[in-house]
Amino acid sequence: MEQTTHTKSEESLTAIQRAVYFALPTLLIIGALIAYKSSAALAVIGKVSTTGALTPRSNVIPLVGASGASVLTRTLNYFLVIWPALFFGILISAAVTTFVSPRWLVRVLGKGSLRGQIIAGAAGAPLMLCSCCVAPIFKGVYERSARLGPSLGLMLAAPALNPAALILTFMLFNFKIAGTRLAASIAAVLFTGMIADKIFGGASVAFEADDVSEYSSGRSYLLRFVRSCFQVALRLVPVIVIGVLVSMVIAQWLPASTFTSPNARLLAVIVVATFAIPLALPTFFEIPLAFVLLSSGAPVGAAMALLIAGPAVNLPSLLTIIRSTSWKVAAVVAASVWLIAVVSGILVNSI
Repeated sequence: MEQTTHTKSEESLTAIQRAVYFALPTLLIIGALIAYKSSAALAVIGKVSTTGALTPRSNVIPLVGASGASVLTRTLNYFLVIWPALFFGILISAAVTTFVSPRWLVRVLGKGSLRGQIIAGAAGAPLMLCSCCVAPIFKGVYERSARLGPSLGLMLAAPALNPAALILTFMLFNFKIAGTRLAASIAAVLFTGMIADKIFGGASVAFEADDVSEYSSGRSYLLRFVRSCFQVALRLVPVIVIGVLVSMVIAQWLPASTFTSPNARLLAVIVVATFAIPLALPTFFEIPLAFVLLSSGAPVGAAMALLIAGPAVNLPSLLTIIRSTSWKVAAVVAASVWLIAVVSGILVNSI
C-alpha cells in the first residue's frame, strides 16, 4: 500500500515537473514581452508626467499629423511602430500551441463562467498589446483550448485594460472620463466573451486534445515551435496587413469634420464609435486622437467612445476572429464593443 502511494506521488511530481518544464518557454517569452512593453510604457508615462501632453509618432493616422502621407505610407509607418509587439504575439501564439497543455488550458479557463473571463482578462492586461498584435495569441489560445469566451476576453483585455494606457488616461483626462473608460473596458472584457460563448460556444474547432508530454525530444519541440511560428505568420500576417490597409483607407477617407458636430451630440457619439471599431490604432494613439476631437469641438461623449472602441478591436483583429471562428462571432464582438462605447459616450454626455 505504501509502495502504491509512493508511486502515485512520484507520478504526480513528475507530471508537475513536466508542466513547469514545458510552460517555461512560454513564460520566458511572455516575460520578455512584458519587460519590453513596460520599459516603453514607463518612458511614455515619464514624458507625459514632465510635459503634460502625449504626442505620438506622426504620419500614421490622418487625424494625428498634418502631413498628407499616402495610405501605403501610413500602413508602412504603422507596421514600423508595431512590428516588435506583433513578433512577440506570433511567438506567444506558437509557444502556446507547442508547449501549453490543452487539458491545462481547458481546466483553467473553464467554459461559460465569469471566473474564466476574469482569469483571461487578468492574463491579457499585462501584455499591453494593441488589437493587431494580440490577434495571433487569440488564435493560439482558442484553437488550443476551444474556449471561445475566455479567448476573446484575453484578446480584448490586452489593449482595453492596458495598465499604461489607463494610467495615462487618468493623468490626462478628468476622473469622469478615465473612470468611465476603466469601467466600460472591464465590462467589454468580461461580458463580450460570455455573450459570444453563450451564442456560439457549441461551435466546433480544431481542438488538439494531446498533452505536450507525449512528444519525444527537445529537438522535436523546437522544430514544432519554429514550424508553428511560420504557420501563424503565414496564416495571420496577410490578414492583418489587409485589415490595416483597409483601416488606413477608412481613416484617410473620413474627414475630421465628421467628428466635430456639437449640434448633434448623440450622432457624434454614434459616428465616432462606428468608425473607431475598424480603425487600427497603435498603443496609446486613442488618447491624442480623443484630444483632437475635443479641441475640434466634438462633445466629450465622442472622445469617450473613441477611448473605448478605438483600442479594443479593429479590422485586423476582427478578420482574425473570422479566420479562426466565423463572421458571426466577429459581428457579435464588434457589436458588443460598439454598444458599450455608445452607451458610455451618452452617459458621459449626460453627466
